[in-house]
Amino acid sequence: MDLLIRVALLCTAVTLIFSESVTASVVFQPGKKAKFVAPGEEQVSETALELYNTAQSAEKEGNLKRAIHAYANIVRHHPKDALAPSALYRGAQLQEQHHDYLAAADSYRLLVERYPGSPHFDEAIEAQFRIGEMYLTGKKKKILGISLGKSLDRAVTIFANIVRTAPFGKYTARAQFNIGLAREKQNVPEMAVEAYQAVVNKFPNEPVAADAQYQIGYIWLMAARRGTTDAAATTNAKTAFQDFLLHYPHSEKAAQARANLDLLEHKETTSSYEVAKFYDKQKYYRAAVIYYNEVIRQQPGSTQSNLAKKRIDQLRAKVGEAALQPALPVAQTGKKKGEARGTQTAATGSAKPGPANNEAPLPAPDSDGSLPPPASLGPDTTTAPDPLFAPPSTSTSSDISSTPAASASPAP
Repeated sequence: MDLLIRVALLCTAVTLIFSESVTASVVFQPGKKAKFVAPGEEQVSETALELYNTAQSAEKEGNLKRAIHAYANIVRHHPKDALAPSALYRGAQLQEQHHDYLAAADSYRLLVERYPGSPHFDEAIEAQFRIGEMYLTGKKKKILGISLGKSLDRAVTIFANIVRTAPFGKYTARAQFNIGLAREKQNVPEMAVEAYQAVVNKFPNEPVAADAQYQIGYIWLMAARRGTTDAAATTNAKTAFQDFLLHYPHSEKAAQARANLDLLEHKETTSSYEVAKFYDKQKYYRAAVIYYNEVIRQQPGSTQSNLAKKRIDQLRAKVGEAALQPALPVAQTGKKKGEARGTQTAATGSAKPGPANNEAPLPAPDSDGSLPPPASLGPDTTTAPDPLFAPPSTSTSSDISSTPAASASPAP
């Protein structure tokens, strides 16, 4: 009996010594050798209830790390226990309190995915949205200790998880919109357009859909102002703002959308007028008249439109109406020349030389295959977009940058 008592005392002493001198713990089990495990891991043999009580006690003692570890062990080793969902949710809350935001967001996501019937489902979605917005705004950069770029990537991941796991939830449309905001901040406008288009397509009745449609136009407008893929950007911006006014005519941004359309119309007219003057200077009068007429069509009654009309009259008096008519197709041109030559020969007996060549190489069609379709025709996807904007050009022909700045849609 004394021997057994001595052995027991020795074992207790060894346990105390090791608990003081090393970071590991000693676990004794009947009929098995003693083994060392990391602190807290000795709990894995306990029931879910015992671990839950351990976590509760640790919380009361202010030991958040130990409480989080105990809650995590319930989920890890007893995932089907009735206490597992509550343990996962409480552990996520403690991670958030401990400023371990990324781990907290992941725990909330795990709760939504594994235990969709949990009474904390909506709260977990809301918590993810809260953390995502924190990363989006960068308010916690000093605490997070991460760069803005990585912060925005993490925001996108969190918002994408919300869209995926709660496609019809309270925060889903706003999460999708925030993906667009994050992509704008990252200066990847093609991905931002895709994200905003997904809001318009999937959540057309949500208030945030109007903001998303406006932002599509705003992104294209900014591209046009930078002179990048000029004609395509201008056209797509006009389409986006026209769609906005069609679907949301009573929006508080309607007045700004109309102002933006005026800017775009003015830019388009100025561009056509500059092209017309270029051809006029090169004495390609037929091509010049085509673009002068385009100015008149785009902004009738404007100063440039009146100048275009005046110049067309001058050219008509200078070279004649026939020289300004659109060129005929090659086959018809040959036929007409043959007929004219026959008429001249019959009348005078010889063919007179015709007027100087007035053919001009017209500009290439205003299209860019690398660009996505206009906002109203954009695909219902937010992944793998094609390149949208080339580096800004050094062209100074665009005067839209001298006009009052258009306003972007604020975060809802």
